[in-house]
Amino acid sequence: MATSLFKLISSFFILISIFISQAVAQSDGCQSQSKNSCNNKSAALPLKLIAIASILITSMIGVCLPLFSRSIPALGPDRNLFIIVKAFASGIILATGFMHVLPDSFDMLWSPCLKENPWHKFPFTGFVAMLSAIFTQMVDSIATSLYTKKNNTGIIPEIEVADMAAGNTGGHFHGHHHGPKIGIEGSQLLRYRVVAMVLELGIVVHSIVIGLSMGASNNTCTIKPLVAALCFHQMFEGMGLGGCILQAEYKFLKKALMVFFFSVTTPFGIAIGIALSKTYKENSPTSLISVGLLNASSAGLLIYMALVDLLSADFMGPKLQGSIKLQIKSYVAVLLGAGGMSVMAKWA
Repeated sequence: MATSLFKLISSFFILISIFISQAVAQSDGCQSQSKNSCNNKSAALPLKLIAIASILITSMIGVCLPLFSRSIPALGPDRNLFIIVKAFASGIILATGFMHVLPDSFDMLWSPCLKENPWHKFPFTGFVAMLSAIFTQMVDSIATSLYTKKNNTGIIPEIEVADMAAGNTGGHFHGHHHGPKIGIEGSQLLRYRVVAMVLELGIVVHSIVIGLSMGASNNTCTIKPLVAALCFHQMFEGMGLGGCILQAEYKFLKKALMVFFFSVTTPFGIAIGIALSKTYKENSPTSLISVGLLNASSAGLLIYMALVDLLSADFMGPKLQGSIKLQIKSYVAVLLGAGGMSVMAKWA
């Protein structure tokens, strides 16, 4: 499972690198906007280096917080506070898709730098986002089916497997365990694992694109507020992903791998943008098309994951269905998360 996750995420890095190389190779692109007092490459570089460090730290804090919540009884995955915090983070992920990634894609694919036909004749952003949501549903469904068949006798948390192998079962394991967990609990754990993997992939794509845009920009007036906005964004988006990783009950190695990829993708994108700042033309047709299509596909995935696998799964689950008061608190948390992220759209 860890190997397959590594291969999937690595393939996205390779794919994005190909798109970037094509954008750099474009030499006859649309002219950039006229220079102003904010465009200062020497002043922008220290800000980008600060951004790499601060975003890396806040990303690690955000995604790791839920993973250490088991040591705090009030933040356990079965507690109300955990449900409310997860709802807040889910609202942030939903707003990221609707208020940040999707509008950016519309702006890019409707840019006057692109030819009238076909880019201004057809809503490619909505079309690609729709296909992305359908494809995510397909991957979600097929992955669950295949994983279920592979583990048709049920599925056991990997932490428990390690404990059982070590004989650490509190003295009640006498060598006659009859196989892994079965039924609803095992099926739910399986869903958590599929959701965590798919959500991680979607976040990796849009994080690199965001970082690339910042790294390639020399506009200090834009970078300064963007650093704060991205720190907020990465921390709380990381909390949403961290909650999913926690519920998936992975072993330490897989948790560390997923934390690593989430934490480094935006700084990695910024580093690529810095390296290509001389040759990368953000207004070239190839750049606009490739990044715009990536944003559209990422938006469809994030919106689907937020609505279907995070919000709907939690709100229609037994925990929230059994308490109207907890539902109301969770909805308020969703609105606060989505509202806060929507305000951040002013700068990011």
